[in-house]
Amino acid sequence: MPVIKSAMKRVKTNEKAALRNQSQVSKLRTAVKKFESAAVKGADDKQDLYLTAISKLDQAKTKGLIKANKAARTKSRLTKQLAK
Repeated sequence: MPVIKSAMKRVKTNEKAALRNQSQVSKLRTAVKKFESAAVKGADDKQDLYLTAISKLDQAKTKGLIKANKAARTKSRLTKQLAK
């Protein structure tokens, strides 16, 4: 445990940020999984789920939660699944 006041504040701030980031990444994964399952089943709402997943990927990339190359790779994979 830190002794310096500013270090104690950084610990609290980092914990809050970690929870916020964990929530965003979880939402991203959920959106991607929902689209993938809809694409396999051939559901009617797969276009909407695709747009949601792409939006979540872009948000995660902008916030620095995932790297740009991972976002592009995942978007490409999802687009390929949508086209099938």
